[in-house]
Amino acid sequence: MRAFISVDLEGLPYIVSREHLFVKGALYNEARRIATEIVKVTAEALHRNGFDEVVVADSHGPMVNVIPEEMPEYVELVRGFPRPLSMVAFAKGSDAALFLGYHAKAGTSYATFDHTYSGASIDRLEINGVEVSEFLLNAYLLGSWGVPVILVGGDRRLIEEDVKRFTPWVEGVAFKESPSRYAAKSPSMVRLRGELQEGIARAVERLKNGEAKPLKTEEPVNVRVRFLRSDMADTAELLPFIKRLDGKTVEFEAKTVEEAYKVFELLTLAAAGVNAIVTR
Repeated sequence: MRAFISVDLEGLPYIVSREHLFVKGALYNEARRIATEIVKVTAEALHRNGFDEVVVADSHGPMVNVIPEEMPEYVELVRGFPRPLSMVAFAKGSDAALFLGYHAKAGTSYATFDHTYSGASIDRLEINGVEVSEFLLNAYLLGSWGVPVILVGGDRRLIEEDVKRFTPWVEGVAFKESPSRYAAKSPSMVRLRGELQEGIARAVERLKNGEAKPLKTEEPVNVRVRFLRSDMADTAELLPFIKRLDGKTVEFEAKTVEEAYKVFELLTLAAAGVNAIVTR
């Protein structure tokens, strides 16, 4: 069997400072070690539970955070940004998916680094009228390919809200509990290793029993994006199929979830380009 892991940084244990999140940050190497340890424990547990192949998509920032030489021989590592389908590149064809280090959506109180896809440009994202987090967006795309998410490790608020609400069969492992955007309480790494190993065993058992389901949304897909600034919506509106709803909000229709995901990626990159131009 083949498992897919998407790993972000903001929802990992002990990650609380912006210095953790950037390649030149004073705490970035600490964040890399934490991410690598969490991924390694997860991959080893999946291998013990019958997965012959594990594909890991390094999915934060420049997407070169996980230390390659620490990965077991049965792991394939997806690195680099930008790339098509971003956080879930190479997930198609997997038997199951796991999300690690995932955080709550933009505007969530008591959640570390709450944002949706791009904290520098996106204020809100809706898929078919549902406000989505990165977890939900990625789960919808995987679901359209028939791939179920079986475990999410990340911020407690994400697990208690989106994960339990939309995917009650998913095993949740809370890596942190956040009293504010830049603070959190996390268990020891020893305890987290045990919780991950136990959670993966339960998740795989549910998968084998047919309890884990691909998360579906209707197609064609209605997508609504609210940017942080009107100049970003100005740029998005240059695409002929984009409808402007107000100063910061646009809407479009896509035939499939995959098409919607790719257009949203493009809009986010365009917004980053606008930001680079106006702030240089």
